[in-house]
Amino acid sequence: MEKEFQDKMRTTLLEIKEQVLRNLISENEDFKAAVEDLGVKDLADIASNDIDVRTLEALSSQETLRLNKVESALIRLENGKYGVCARCTKKIAKDRLEAIPYAVLCIECKSDSEKRKN
Repeated sequence: MEKEFQDKMRTTLLEIKEQVLRNLISENEDFKAAVEDLGVKDLADIASNDIDVRTLEALSSQETLRLNKVESALIRLENGKYGVCARCTKKIAKDRLEAIPYAVLCIECKSDSEKRKN
């Protein structure tokens, strides 16, 4: 893989990482506020806040997973394994990497994986 493309993807991954970290910080502040609001006595408010807390927990979990994927992609960039399918070891298409910079499977293996899930 060309150095220019690797540099471009490194920059993209670092930008995604920064955005995810911002999201997690923001969600954490929202989460704290939602938990503090649970002191409200109105049952409707408590139920509403409980839903908000669960929603924030789910979002935070998704963002944490995304952050882990980005970190793994950055490590693969450093050790020369970025852009290589983890299943078949073929090169992952540049178009796929540009769309999903932290992709670990080529489109064929990802498609096969999705079919097996269903």
